Amino acid sequence: MENNLAANIKAFRKERKLTQEQLAEVLGVTTGAVYKWESGLSIPELGLLMDMADFFDTSVDVLIGYRVRENHIASVTKRIAEYCRNMNPAALAEAEKLLKKYPNSFDAVYACANVYLVFGAENHDKSQAGRALQLLEQALLLIDQNTNPHISGQTIHGDMAVAYMAMGEPEKVVELLKAHNANGVYSDSIGVTLSLLLHRPEDAEPFLSDALLRSTNSFLTAVCGYVYVFLSRNRADAAGDLVKLGIQLLSGMRDGELSDFTDKVYSELLVLRGCTELRSGLKDEARESLKKARAVAELFDRAPVYSLDSVRFVSLPKESSVHDVLGATAAEGIKTIIHYLDDPALSALWDEVKKDE
Repeated sequence: MENNLAANIKAFRKERKLTQEQLAEVLGVTTGAVYKWESGLSIPELGLLMDMADFFDTSVDVLIGYRVRENHIASVTKRIAEYCRNMNPAALAEAEKLLKKYPNSFDAVYACANVYLVFGAENHDKSQAGRALQLLEQALLLIDQNTNPHISGQTIHGDMAVAYMAMGEPEKVVELLKAHNANGVYSDSIGVTLSLLLHRPEDAEPFLSDALLRSTNSFLTAVCGYVYVFLSRNRADAAGDLVKLGIQLLSGMRDGELSDFTDKVYSELLVLRGCTELRSGLKDEARESLKKARAVAELFDRAPVYSLDSVRFVSLPKESSVHDVLGATAAEGIKTIIHYLDDPALSALWDEVKKDE
């Protein structure tokens, strides 16, 4: 077993901007003792190690720098995951065995937490969900060991909310997710819990509105990226279908003829549609799409409105405004889209359309 205790004590101390004297005072030891620990000349007693780990908000394993043999954990967690896919109860027994062997390994604890989360949610078993919650709380204490970029404290709190839901505690779900709703990542879950489970529609609406707006924006952004993916594979038909779906979504969100920022987005989608039509050999249709894009863009740019006042289902503060990275005006947005698509035929057709009266 190898450890990095000396380096870790020094790193944790500096992270909290403490001198050796200050850390010594916290732990009730001499400055010389801290110096010796950080120099590797001596090792703290177990009680002091536990006090330090508690003070630094970490585990003793992390403080020491001990790393278990990940290959064994990986093979066991893979087997457990297979059991879970088939809802085989053997997963629970395997999880407990793994926890007994590696109680302070983040990978082991988090994997086992998810086993209990799956079974607790699927079986509506409060005791299994409670065990999942306990393990997730332990995983948070071991988070410094985590090397998976898809897992973070925020995602673990999301898992904890699922456990609370399986335990029949929607109030705790809302409380937890509200505390960790950075960038609105849990607005949809908060909103649906408030609305359907707690029957508080007025409280739910701001979260649902935020979630709907964010998901719409995310979908339309993905459409733009995916169009190029399909075009690069000579799948103009699939690219066209996706753009059509994006336009339908945007149109369905509009209420009335009031001009706003969605017109700018619409003009950009029309250019994408024109590109897919051109690639499909439909030059006349592509020309019409580009002409319409130009007309919509010019209408928007004559009196630009950077709001979403005409969007249905979404409630925003009056002072809210929206923008995109393609350009301040609709004309700039179209120019950027055409540049990114890098299609000479599309560029030539757009130049023709711009010359038309």
